[in-house]
Amino acid sequence: MRLLVTGGCGFIGSNYIQYLFRNDDSVVVVNLDKLTYAGNPLNLKNIEDQHGGTRYFFEKADIADPVEVRRIIEEHGIEAVVNFAAETHVDRSINDPAPFVTTNVLGTQNLLTTARALGIERFVHVSTDEVYGDLGPADPRFTEQTPLKPSSPYSASKAAADMLAYAFYRTYGYPVCITRCSNNYGPYQFPEKLIPLMFKLASSNSPLPVYGDGSNIRDWIHVDDHCHGVHLTLLKGIPGKAYNFGGNAERTNMEVVRAILSLLGKPESLISYVKDRPGHDRRYAMDYSLAQKELGYEPAYTFERGIAETIAWYQANGEWLESVESGAYREFMQKWYGDR
Repeated sequence: MRLLVTGGCGFIGSNYIQYLFRNDDSVVVVNLDKLTYAGNPLNLKNIEDQHGGTRYFFEKADIADPVEVRRIIEEHGIEAVVNFAAETHVDRSINDPAPFVTTNVLGTQNLLTTARALGIERFVHVSTDEVYGDLGPADPRFTEQTPLKPSSPYSASKAAADMLAYAFYRTYGYPVCITRCSNNYGPYQFPEKLIPLMFKLASSNSPLPVYGDGSNIRDWIHVDDHCHGVHLTLLKGIPGKAYNFGGNAERTNMEVVRAILSLLGKPESLISYVKDRPGHDRRYAMDYSLAQKELGYEPAYTFERGIAETIAWYQANGEWLESVESGAYREFMQKWYGDR
């Protein structure tokens, strides 16, 4: 298969490419990435060194650019598309929604339009559980039939992209599937997200900012389990359907932070409560029984195993962490600590 992976230098996209090369000796991957602040080519250095120019090709481009997307698909003889490319951070979307609409909505529309025009046989659009909104403590988990009710500009842009994908199936019969996952964690995650951020701060004995009272609940999925689910969708997914993927690991933010501190042998006195995020969703939880039934999906990681391996990876990969010490990261840190 000749596969176009968009956003392949980001956290989940790069892990998916690593997954492909571990599990498929014949796949050819073209990685289309704009290389925004969260895209890091170092995530795929081993793939580039071993397979660059033969089974792996990198194209720096914007998914919203119709000329470049068409050129890349045609020149590389692409047979299927997996779309990870997105602006993803909720806080950034609150500060400025415009890039989220441009990339997540218009970029997805351009990919769908071009792929359909060129007769691409399979298209997987990667989304998020955040499109469903949030749950109360006793509410049943999100299913694929849960109405979309996004809370942030980020999740609204992803919900719009989902609806475009579904509309391409209903209107044109285009064979697109949608995947929605819970919170990912694992190697190569940019340190604005909870787990790598808390690891980095705790490692330097800096205060750990926790929104509100830390009781917001997320269902955590190891990125390898998510990548497995995405690939099962590519191979077996029924066109026009959405598939939920979760890790069966609901934890409060405070439980996650305490687990990181425990693994690092750091005191809980480092925790610093900060003003809650506007519109902060209270709870996410995913029912992935449809993916179990139709795709054979089952998460391999418990949260305890996954968080221990993730923290160990960050401890062993200081070079990677140094590589993301960019202006964007310093800007993010300034937000938390600039006035303190």
